[in-house]
Amino acid sequence: MKRFLYDSLLSWKTDPERKPLILEGARQVGKTWLLSEFGRNEFDNLVYVNCHDDPVAQKIFAMDLKTDRILRDVEALTGHHVEAGRSLLFFDEIQEAPQGLASLKYFCEQVRELHVVVAGSLLGVTHRTGESYPVGKVDLLRLQPMTFIEFLWAMDNELLAQMVMRCDWQGLKNFDAKFQDLLRQYYYVGGMPEAVLSYVTRHELARVREIQDQIISAYINDMAKHTASITDRIRLVWQSIPAQLAKENKKFIYGALRKGGRARDFETAIQWLVDAGLVHRVHRCKVPEMPLKFSEDFDAFKLYLLDVGLLGALAGVEARKMLLSNEIFGQYRGAFTENYVYQQLCIRDKLPICYYSKDNAQVEVDFVMQLPQRILPIEVKAEINVKSKSLSQFVNIDYASLGLKGLRCSMLPYVDQGWMENIPLYAIEGYMGKQLSATPTQ
Repeated sequence: MKRFLYDSLLSWKTDPERKPLILEGARQVGKTWLLSEFGRNEFDNLVYVNCHDDPVAQKIFAMDLKTDRILRDVEALTGHHVEAGRSLLFFDEIQEAPQGLASLKYFCEQVRELHVVVAGSLLGVTHRTGESYPVGKVDLLRLQPMTFIEFLWAMDNELLAQMVMRCDWQGLKNFDAKFQDLLRQYYYVGGMPEAVLSYVTRHELARVREIQDQIISAYINDMAKHTASITDRIRLVWQSIPAQLAKENKKFIYGALRKGGRARDFETAIQWLVDAGLVHRVHRCKVPEMPLKFSEDFDAFKLYLLDVGLLGALAGVEARKMLLSNEIFGQYRGAFTENYVYQQLCIRDKLPICYYSKDNAQVEVDFVMQLPQRILPIEVKAEINVKSKSLSQFVNIDYASLGLKGLRCSMLPYVDQGWMENIPLYAIEGYMGKQLSATPTQ
């Protein structure tokens, strides 16, 4: 399956100043497959060491962190010679090997010419207890679930994907019914690679849901494995997300978890889910000015699931409601649509994203994104009924002095109204790509 991040791996390979690479990401987003595919395609030799449930592999780093001895042991374990420039050395599930992460410092300093990559669960890689993190000695990339464009690629709709990436508005309008059907399928299947692969090869919706349920069960098991003292609170937060997003005001409410619930009761649980990559926390911003980080309100936030398909599984929404009728755009229309849009936006994880609301809650903008050259307020609508005064109030009255131009994502075709552009929901990736590749005006 084709992934956007592959191009970033190619850039890393040819970078003369590259360091050992850590590929971060939640469990089961496709890290092992992507790095293995990269190694097989771009190198003469992929040297793969899986540190999970392999005592021999886990002990490679235990004696010392001398790179010559480590490489000798790797060659003995795998039967492959490690040669700089020709080999990709891949340590998978690196968090299972004590001192595995720490060794990357020495690979960087002593054998910089060797291509070394590691992967592991985001939580395990970034929170290894009792082990120093190789700050400044590694390059980082983060893999998210598959986007809608990547789903189109997997579904053998390359030409439709190109149409989206080119922002071919007339072509998109001509194929609107096809795109809407594919978008419904993506809402159900989501972007977890195993679910996508099963859907592409077998087209069995029940099997897709089984895979999603298995992934959710694995996540819940991780909660118990890593956080015995607060497992119940983590599960409460996790299970509450569909209901939290189904509210008209999607701000996270602690009291919805437990009567009298407070931030101090659940903050650690929420942070664990964020650190594990299972949820995204989007804070409110007080003023839509650069840099957005300066105006974040840490007391008000929304939580989105890492994948829209898992959101449907967690909510127990039936396939027929998502694929064969408009029922899904009833109670859960806002939840799925906002979660979908954020999932497409957050692959650019270096661009800050907040939401905006007035204290009186009469004006709310779903997302406020900081692009390199401007602030982009984004309104999300699930269908063609786009009546809402919030974005207009925000752009034309409350912050008219800032000269902002808004974006509305809906099921309507493209139109530029001067103060705001409307794009179809399925075109969000193409639109963002155009914005980021545009030459800044002087």
